[in-house]
Amino acid sequence: MTATRAVARPRRIHGAPNKTERAYAQTLELRKLAGEIQGYDFEPIKLKLAPLTFYTPDFMVIGNEGQIEFHEVKGFMEDDAAVKIKTASVIHWYAYFYLVTRAKGGGWNIQLVP
Repeated sequence: MTATRAVARPRRIHGAPNKTERAYAQTLELRKLAGEIQGYDFEPIKLKLAPLTFYTPDFMVIGNEGQIEFHEVKGFMEDDAAVKIKTASVIHWYAYFYLVTRAKGGGWNIQLVP
């Protein structure tokens, strides 16, 4: 039988973006400078999903027409994160929720969460 070892992930520092989030922030900054969006902020709010259950989106983006967007940047999706973003999109119906992942060859895949 072959032994397997768990690979440790770096501990997340709340309030500080990771490497992928920093790269996506640069993309949002370029979109802002190009006039595609009004602005963005990193982890500005915590959304309540249920008693004692919250979700903090990575980015809140304000579109040019004032629409509210939440962008969740993921290198990989854990089951609990998938449930939270889908639940948030139903409860907080007034906003658009997007899942953002790195595209092969550079760039970003941005998918609207139904």
